[in-house]
Amino acid sequence: MPRVYLGVGSNIDRENNIRGALRALEERYGDIMVSPVYESAAVGFDGSPFYNLVVAIDTDKTVGMLAAELRAIEEAWGRDRRSPKFSSRTLDIDILTWGNACGEVDGVSLPRDEVLKYAFVLKPLADLVGNDRHPETLRPYAEHWEAFDPSKQPLREVDFPFDFSGDE
Repeated sequence: MPRVYLGVGSNIDRENNIRGALRALEERYGDIMVSPVYESAAVGFDGSPFYNLVVAIDTDKTVGMLAAELRAIEEAWGRDRRSPKFSSRTLDIDILTWGNACGEVDGVSLPRDEVLKYAFVLKPLADLVGNDRHPETLRPYAEHWEAFDPSKQPLREVDFPFDFSGDE
């Protein structure tokens, strides 16, 4: 069963939508690992800051099946697919990596380019599994983060308690 890393973000009703996504992921995939949550500026448009984090799951679903389930979670939390690519989001869940898969799998590009491009993806991934290796570069995520220049993409770690028992 492959380990899958998901990027999760929201800039509309952030706390509620992120908590809802975490509950939905835990209900569907069992035990999940969650990175710290970071606040970052919107990228590609003027909008409210995002909360971003990385979630690790194990699943026997195909990439296509997983992508469809993640879209359903996004839509359950108010995601409007008619919105422009770069726009505010109630919830955005992206497959960052799926095991060691590289290339196009079921219409999903793996690993996702954003992993090495954006601080709001790479930093939480390095925090969560810094010694794991990027499927293409084979370098640890922590090493990629050390080489990354975050000065143009500032992040702020957010205190974001989450109770996995469902009792908050």
